[in-house]
Amino acid sequence: MTDMTVAIVGCGIIADNHAAAIIRHPGLRVVALVDADKAACARLVSRVPVGQPAFFESMAAAFTALDIDLVVICTPSGLHTAQALEALEAGKHVVIEKPLDASLARARAFAAATVAGKQVCAVISQHRFDPASAAVKEADLGVLTSAVASVPWWRAQSYYDQAAWRGTWTLDGGGALMNQGVHTVDLLLWLLGEPVEVSAYTAKLAHEEIEVEDVAVAVIRFSSGALATLHATTAGHPGLGVRLAVHGTKGSAILEDDELVYLGTEVVAAGKKPDDAFVVGHYRQYVDIVEAITDHRAPGVRVEDALLAMAVVKAVYVSAHLHQPVEVAAVLAGQYDGIGENQ
Repeated sequence: MTDMTVAIVGCGIIADNHAAAIIRHPGLRVVALVDADKAACARLVSRVPVGQPAFFESMAAAFTALDIDLVVICTPSGLHTAQALEALEAGKHVVIEKPLDASLARARAFAAATVAGKQVCAVISQHRFDPASAAVKEADLGVLTSAVASVPWWRAQSYYDQAAWRGTWTLDGGGALMNQGVHTVDLLLWLLGEPVEVSAYTAKLAHEEIEVEDVAVAVIRFSSGALATLHATTAGHPGLGVRLAVHGTKGSAILEDDELVYLGTEVVAAGKKPDDAFVVGHYRQYVDIVEAITDHRAPGVRVEDALLAMAVVKAVYVSAHLHQPVEVAAVLAGQYDGIGENQ
């Protein structure tokens, strides 16, 4: 395919990033926006020049009216896998905004259901496609021994108040770690390998009328023996940059706000960040997804990858609830389903 038609499902803020990346790709064309709130569709068109797509209140209506190749799921997290499955069963390729779902049980069932599927199904983990992240992945740092990751963000109370699903277990699936920090979790797993055990604490310290944490800290042990510390918050005013440091026996690497500032044994001179830097990773991932569809191969980020990152986040919540270390494999297998939520 050289001209794939795209439907974006869910026209909230995160849809802007997807739309901006999609319109850059010469092989993709947005033909449909799906949202029960048609004003949300109109707002997306006013923010991003996607042309004149048709508006629909449901995917079923869009599929009946138009020939759609690729469906992009940008709805609240708790709706992701159900809508993705609907699109896959209709014969569409699918892109899912992170996280895979709010429920690990649903995510696990979805992953099992898509193992032998003919359609490409990818989950957004755009930071794997950042040039800086790729440079760290390819660098010879020797045996990786440890990492330190911090997502010190700020979200005012108004952020949670403007959308009822935010800050809920049912539709958000967690707080600072699941919503804001999951990308950094994914990078840790991509760089350090298989996670084995998690020990963690969480707290709600700066926000009202939310069910989830606004601070999370954890230690992750990997199968290689490497150890990582993880910190995520939406209670760190005014909000600072994400920082990921990886250390090995031959050198270290430091990423700050998606820019490489240290590699091997040397400081790296980072250039000025372009104004559209935030969608560069999205665009590169869409390039990979289109190639996966045309080449009939798996995408660079598979459902299984997103499921593992989600299991680590859930392991943090379970460990914090039980006040004990938790094995990731047990969480992934469903041993702790439901534990750690609504605490």
